[in-house]
Amino acid sequence: MSTDRKSMEAAFGFFNEIGIIAQLSGMALEKAMPEGMTMAQFSVLNHLSRVGDGWPPQRIARAMQVTKGAMTGTLKHLESKGLVVIVPDESDGRAKRVTISPEGRAMRDTCIGAVAPLMQDMMQEFPEGEIGKTVPVLAAVRAWLDARRS
Repeated sequence: MSTDRKSMEAAFGFFNEIGIIAQLSGMALEKAMPEGMTMAQFSVLNHLSRVGDGWPPQRIARAMQVTKGAMTGTLKHLESKGLVVIVPDESDGRAKRVTISPEGRAMRDTCIGAVAPLMQDMMQEFPEGEIGKTVPVLAAVRAWLDARRS
């Protein structure tokens, strides 16, 4: 399959903008969060809140696209703050399972509340319908990329 130069430039521009948005939004969101909460920590709390908990650290690392070592560090920070509980896997004593604590759910909600003013400012600039139209395209691209990762 041949792709013309204009299409390739459009695809590159698309991913370039996503990358810049990810960088800028990550910094803005982390700045708005409670003291000591990082985007990595919030991402784990948010993930466990959305998809359920009881996951092994390695599976969370895969979902977050980070190394197991990086995830271990993030989980240790969250555990030391009482935001997650890490217990041995009942079926395999060598493995672990991660569960979000009630304090972790409350922290996730606090973080979402802390970034709400930023979201409200953005929605003043960009109408809901305009933002809403982009979500299905971005979700489809995410699913396409997710299906192709190793």
